[in-house]
Amino acid sequence: MLSLLFLCSRRLVSDHGSLRRALQLVPEELYPVLFRAAFLDRKTLVLQDLVQRWPFPVLSLQRLLQGDEHQPQGQLYEPSNKLCLQTVILGVMDYLRGELAGQKEGRPPRRQRLRLLDMTGTHDDGLEQGPDTMSLWSRTVALAKSCIDIARKQCEETVQVSKRRKGAEVAGVALGSAHRSLYVEVRVDLFVNSTSYGVLREALLVSSHGPLRLQCRDIRAEELSLRSTVGLLELLNPNSLRQIDLRFNNLGLLGLNSLLPHMMRFTHLQSLKLPYSNIDVRRLSPAAEENLHNLSSQICRLPALRELNLGSSRLSGRLQQLLRGLGTPLESLELAFCYLLPADLYYLSQSVHVSSLRKLDMSGNNLCDVLLQPFLRLLDSASSSLLYLDVMECKLDDSALAALTPVLGRCRCLRYLGLLDNPVSGRGIKALLLRSLHLADLRLVIYPFPLECYLDLEMRPEDALIRDAEKTLQFEAEVQEALVTAQRTDMVWTTDMVGHRPPEYLSS
Repeated sequence: MLSLLFLCSRRLVSDHGSLRRALQLVPEELYPVLFRAAFLDRKTLVLQDLVQRWPFPVLSLQRLLQGDEHQPQGQLYEPSNKLCLQTVILGVMDYLRGELAGQKEGRPPRRQRLRLLDMTGTHDDGLEQGPDTMSLWSRTVALAKSCIDIARKQCEETVQVSKRRKGAEVAGVALGSAHRSLYVEVRVDLFVNSTSYGVLREALLVSSHGPLRLQCRDIRAEELSLRSTVGLLELLNPNSLRQIDLRFNNLGLLGLNSLLPHMMRFTHLQSLKLPYSNIDVRRLSPAAEENLHNLSSQICRLPALRELNLGSSRLSGRLQQLLRGLGTPLESLELAFCYLLPADLYYLSQSVHVSSLRKLDMSGNNLCDVLLQPFLRLLDSASSSLLYLDVMECKLDDSALAALTPVLGRCRCLRYLGLLDNPVSGRGIKALLLRSLHLADLRLVIYPFPLECYLDLEMRPEDALIRDAEKTLQFEAEVQEALVTAQRTDMVWTTDMVGHRPPEYLSS
């Protein structure tokens, strides 16, 4: 239920003209709820005025959009709305331009200055979800261009004022000092590829001393060369970086060994993701063996590492070599499509990491035959801490799922289970559903379409057109009916992986 305060705020933001005239009289404590109302109702003119006049040193989108104690979390959460996000950026730019103009004219600065715009935690993934949304890539480019534009304006005004005034050198020094004290930090997650690399690099160069200063929390880079990746990392603040996500870079063992030394200065780095990096440890030459040893040594030198993703690497039999030197246990380990062997799973089940694991992604590994028993042992060892388990495309059939179900029942903290693209029947899925009803924290299960819903099992994994639509709808209805009967409508069972993504580990 929406609070009376929020309902009144919605009414206020509906009339931009009246609110603008009265904004000087609005108490500071009402700004957050007015911001939420304007964002939810997409009142961009109001939103821009509020940001431009923001009375607090911090403006955090995630905190503001989560509502208050009278509003359930997420009820007002519109994280990717393009117009609203662009308006917030424009509002900060207007604020900076106004302060720069005031300094030029000799006006005293505002008593309370905005110092930090926190835009982290307000995106779902790197993709556009529709015409009204703003992807992380688009947001990165928009912020980069804003950094460059406001830095150029500051430089032009400094030159103009210095030329006009007597004692240009002294005035220029004084004005430059005042300009340096005027800035807004933007805490943000960045997504860069070869298309946006140039503009982001320029923005990071000027933002270190400009009015709009980017402070990157999580960086995601795709298909960048070794040289470009190193150049980007060297421009990031080591004290603010939490996650490095590099994918589709094709660096291999040799390239990663050249790259990792540049990460050693990020002493607060908690998450390192290196999927699709062309790592293959099978049939290594002596030189490649040395590269693998060096890679392991360098990963183990990251003191704050909690999450590691080596997805789509061929790590057969080498997991112990890669992980045994880590000083602190991992809490999230993603090993999708890694061609694991029983020895890898037995090592994990006995390692220092297993009792701390909160997220485990084993997708794409054949967990049915020789890996089944080692996997059950691993899962049992991790059952007290595990929150997220992904076993998509693991060739789990009904018998394997039946063996897995009792162990899953011991994972009392489990919140997410991914089972998509496993060859199981409707009976097997329903049995799992019934056995999981007692898991009070379980909120999301991505389950596969049952075998009997397919017209041609040989083509089942890829072609959705070969499913029997009537059987599929009937089974989905039966699943929902079972949840209603068990009074577990708080739990989502779905085959839609795109529309129901689990949260990232570090944001959970």
